[in-house]
Amino acid sequence: MPIVDVATLSLLLGLLICLPQVYGLWKPATMGEFARRLPRSEPAGYILMAAATAWFLMVLHHENLADFDPYKTKLKVAFALVGVGACIYLRDFLAVRGLAVLLLLLAKLVVDNARHAESAWRMVPVGIAYAWIVKGMILTVSPWRCRDLIEWAFASERRIRLLCAVRLVIGLLLVLLGLTVFRSPVVAGQ
Repeated sequence: MPIVDVATLSLLLGLLICLPQVYGLWKPATMGEFARRLPRSEPAGYILMAAATAWFLMVLHHENLADFDPYKTKLKVAFALVGVGACIYLRDFLAVRGLAVLLLLLAKLVVDNARHAESAWRMVPVGIAYAWIVKGMILTVSPWRCRDLIEWAFASERRIRLLCAVRLVIGLLLVLLGLTVFRSPVVAGQ
């Protein structure tokens, strides 16, 4: 059973995607400065890695494979130590590493929940989730590529606005799908 229904998830993801894009269209220079500082920001890295570790531990806690049951407590301790160890020993690009794990976990949430949708439109969030998976894997293996991508994406205000407009359209599509297609019909008598 999904944690949240597909309509709500699509709506929330759409809003999550849209809000930064509106800001980027309004103040592209400020958004560019923030984005350039993000990969090496230690405070952002600690926050993102803590969120990623906590979310991963929650997923592990709710995992119901019988093979994991005898080792669940040991695995939780080990992965908590990995999260803390990353904050101590991998501070370079820590924010990128935390963001990569969050992208992978968010993609898992989307794919797990989208399979409960009956519409073929479920492939829109699933396609976005697979793009996040690829991006998360690339950033996990080579986090410096995030810096290079940010330098390219935020090279000029015109490019910032163009990319924000494209992402805004994607976010609005998810909002629209969440408000229309993914809403389950109300059954009479309920």
